[in-house]
Amino acid sequence: MPDWRHRIDYPRSGRSGVLRWLPSWRQWLLLAGGSFGLLVVAAGTMYATTDIPSDLNAFATQQNNVFYWADGTEMARTGLVNRQDVPLEQVPTQVQWAVLAAENETFYSDPGISFQGIARAVYRMGSGGDTQGGSTITQQYVKNAYLNQRQDFSRKLDEMFIALKLDQQVSKQEILSGYLNISWFGRGSYGIERAAQAYYGKDVSELNVSEGAFLASLLKGASLYDPASSPENHARAVERWSWILDRMVKIGKLSASERARYTQFPEPQAVPPLVGLNGQTGYLVDLAKSYAQSHADISPAQFDLGGYQIYTTFEKPREDALTEAVQAAEKKLDPDHRPADQNVHLGAASVATDGRILAVYGGPDYLKQGFDNANTVNVPAGSAFTPLVYAAGLGQGVQRERDAPRTPVQPTTTYNGDNGVELRTPEGPYWGRDGKKARTTNDGGKNWGSVSLRAAIEQSVNGPMQQLGMDVGLGNVRKTAIGLGLLPESMGDLTPAYALGNSTPSAIRLADAYTSFQARGKRADPYSVTGVSRNGVDMQVEKPATVQAVTPEVAAQVDAALHGAVKDGAAKDVRQAAPDAAGKPGTTQEHQAGWYVGYRGDVATAVTVFRLDLKTLELLPLTGIGGAAQTVPDSAIPAGIWAAYAKGTAH
Repeated sequence: MPDWRHRIDYPRSGRSGVLRWLPSWRQWLLLAGGSFGLLVVAAGTMYATTDIPSDLNAFATQQNNVFYWADGTEMARTGLVNRQDVPLEQVPTQVQWAVLAAENETFYSDPGISFQGIARAVYRMGSGGDTQGGSTITQQYVKNAYLNQRQDFSRKLDEMFIALKLDQQVSKQEILSGYLNISWFGRGSYGIERAAQAYYGKDVSELNVSEGAFLASLLKGASLYDPASSPENHARAVERWSWILDRMVKIGKLSASERARYTQFPEPQAVPPLVGLNGQTGYLVDLAKSYAQSHADISPAQFDLGGYQIYTTFEKPREDALTEAVQAAEKKLDPDHRPADQNVHLGAASVATDGRILAVYGGPDYLKQGFDNANTVNVPAGSAFTPLVYAAGLGQGVQRERDAPRTPVQPTTTYNGDNGVELRTPEGPYWGRDGKKARTTNDGGKNWGSVSLRAAIEQSVNGPMQQLGMDVGLGNVRKTAIGLGLLPESMGDLTPAYALGNSTPSAIRLADAYTSFQARGKRADPYSVTGVSRNGVDMQVEKPATVQAVTPEVAAQVDAALHGAVKDGAAKDVRQAAPDAAGKPGTTQEHQAGWYVGYRGDVATAVTVFRLDLKTLELLPLTGIGGAAQTVPDSAIPAGIWAAYAKGTAH
């Protein structure tokens, strides 16, 4: 019997210690050669056994996205895949090379795969990262046409071997044609022909090299490079567009003199509105789409593929009633004959105590105005914010002197309700930036004498709320407001105006904040989607958690004041329509916005009116709107809408 131990000589004879266990160079060479041989055999076997799938991914048969009302009936259909194949010869050569310069300049000489890219994928897999990066156009085409979008190593191997075989069996022109016809360019467009229409309103054959370079930039990620989406996107698009043109010069596909002609970024046309989203439907779809994408892990590209069923929180009877109430108020405006009625915007939102958005009024028609008046970021809340100041005082107490302990306040705690009272901090008078002492400002300059905090809310007396904000500490009021669901980015400057609503929450967020006063201090962030499925398979959707924003005792005290405002206070205009309601009107010192926010049962509704120049985004004064005299408060129109809506939803 042969002595294999002697022939292999391992552990090594004639050596001692560590050297006895270290292989010789011949053994290392034999091991490396054997390993390489095994890899070659494995690769050859995988290549031989890998078949090119016979069917493409079914882009052409993708479905609409379907949105449903809360009762399960269909609300809207959107997102039909917009794709049209064109022969490669219809794509200008320079546009083809713009794509190749951006994605794979060695396309016509490589074997269909990138060995550097594969090496990076192996390294990233070994280091715990994903496997993306460095794919050739052939690999990208294989991934899009035959495989899925996973970033695991198994899919990468399939992609590599199919790409190698495809490169041997199909011409480069066919591969490039397939790639250009199946790639996603954003705006719901698959394929370069539909992309040319979506961004430039022309056939692909009419594109110049500059426009082609921009479309090529979208292949890196349309959601990051569509300049219409954000200023950051625009900057990225310009930078990559310029880089692609420079790259074309470097690889000899564009002359320097021709490159010099293209110094201005070819701005694409505005995003065309989706058909079928007229009226309020578009605003509802936008809210639901945004929530689904951010809370169900759906990328814009996946959403544009379609096939999703989105079940919303919107209740059609409430939506119809809210729309009818707002439109009735709009009919009383006369922008053709009254300048004060021009640029008027009305917005409204109803939110349940569990955070469900039940109805919104975003504007006259989504196809005419995409700007959502119910989801604004620049309209001050005015005195509709003061119940949040009241809640902060009741919950946190006040500090009126430096180094003194905080002391509690009650609804019966009295403040000076006269107009022009000097505002004080624990350190003394508050000095404004104008070098003058800051003073309280009541609506109409009215003096109220000594009033309780509850009465100040019920009668909408501003002065005590301003001083209460200073006593609580504006930073502490801010914490309470954020706890009640107002977004940090909507918070105003921490000056005496903060307590009177210089913050700019949307109608959705302000209605949501008020729900906590009815729900014993509990609240949840507003949401618009209860479920998502794709082709009948349910997907996980994150739901907002319920939190205790203020104590039950504080919520009950604020609730009592808001009910008192409707019974015999500043909100009594809605009493006939909803005697069981609670609410608060809101105005601003600059007459830039009017509000009414209130609730019945477990639904809070916020209605706002403002005048906005959509070109400059500047707020305009409301004085004289609807032909009203100066003595009529800016909150009158919102209160009227709220009351009409309350009648329309009475059970």
